[in-house]
Amino acid sequence: MQITDIKIRKTFNDDGPMKAVVSVTFDNQLALHDVKVINTRDKYFIVMPSRKNPDGTYRDIIHPINSDFRQLLEKSVLDEYFAELARIEEGEVTETELLAE
Repeated sequence: MQITDIKIRKTFNDDGPMKAVVSVTFDNQLALHDVKVINTRDKYFIVMPSRKNPDGTYRDIIHPINSDFRQLLEKSVLDEYFAELARIEEGEVTETELLAE
């Protein structure tokens, strides 16, 4: 399975841990929405879409099966996130434009 597109849907500039919401397309055929970019303790990582259980815990709706694919997905999403931040900083795209896509 190949990652064929990554879209940064929304970025957050506040001091909270969530930094972006991302959509990922696989093989130009399957879209995964609401992947979150999180930053805590100076470490960036992704969180998969999840659902809240009745007991208050969360369970992933979808997730990678093996660590190799998880690392590939995380690296790809984070690389695109940082590239998008650079485009915003350079004025090539605004955060408002991200929401319109």
